[in-house]
Amino acid sequence: MKVVAFIPARFHSKRFKGKPLALIAGKPMIQHVYQRSRKCPELDEIYVATDDLRIYECVIGFGGQAIMTGEDHLSGTDRIAEAAERLDLADRDIVVNIQGDQPIFEPSIIYDLIRPLREDPKTPMSTIMCKIRDERQLNDTNNVKVAVDKNGYALYFSRLPVPFRRDQESKIVYYRHLGFYAYFKEFLLTFTNLPHGLLEEAEKLEQLRALEHGFKIKAVETAFDSFDVDTPEDIKIVEQKLFQLKNPEL
Repeated sequence: MKVVAFIPARFHSKRFKGKPLALIAGKPMIQHVYQRSRKCPELDEIYVATDDLRIYECVIGFGGQAIMTGEDHLSGTDRIAEAAERLDLADRDIVVNIQGDQPIFEPSIIYDLIRPLREDPKTPMSTIMCKIRDERQLNDTNNVKVAVDKNGYALYFSRLPVPFRRDQESKIVYYRHLGFYAYFKEFLLTFTNLPHGLLEEAEKLEQLRALEHGFKIKAVETAFDSFDVDTPEDIKIVEQKLFQLKNPEL
């Protein structure tokens, strides 16, 4: 059983065109993500999956591995499914989806992410979540929330706070979904061939497709949050966080 990571990357983002090639502290963002992925000892191989020659050549240029995919994919999951097929991965190989807009993620979360699949072969898909400690994240629709059952399986993902806290005294804990996924390759192909569901269309969250069709998603809690680059203004925030990581005493 191999563990192969893919970083889906496209140039024509609606909110931030050319985002993977945006410079962060002098290096393209896709290079930051790739190099952090290489710090994960659980990963046997890492590829950037892209439909853009500029991104492909950038990755090859800094010594990474990349694979060209079709231009008509609606999501990063569809893109990595094509890449996994083209590489002829085995059905029970684990495919890891690493978000290309999280350049400072904690590498150790990948161990937590793939552990459920290694421990229980009946679990088809897993993801990562962390406690929300900042009220701004709770009410920001760009930060996806997840509610889980007592065994850690996702009940629902939403852009709004779930569950609703009717009484302010309630001790409910809210979790933020970090957007990293692991799947067995055979389930990844099943997932991408499922019809889109109503909940997915309403929330614009593709993981709801799996829940709507009755598949379980294990959501593993991590102590580490991450940061998504959504706009050009976020670049400065990431550079500040990188500086703090290099100079923790500050």
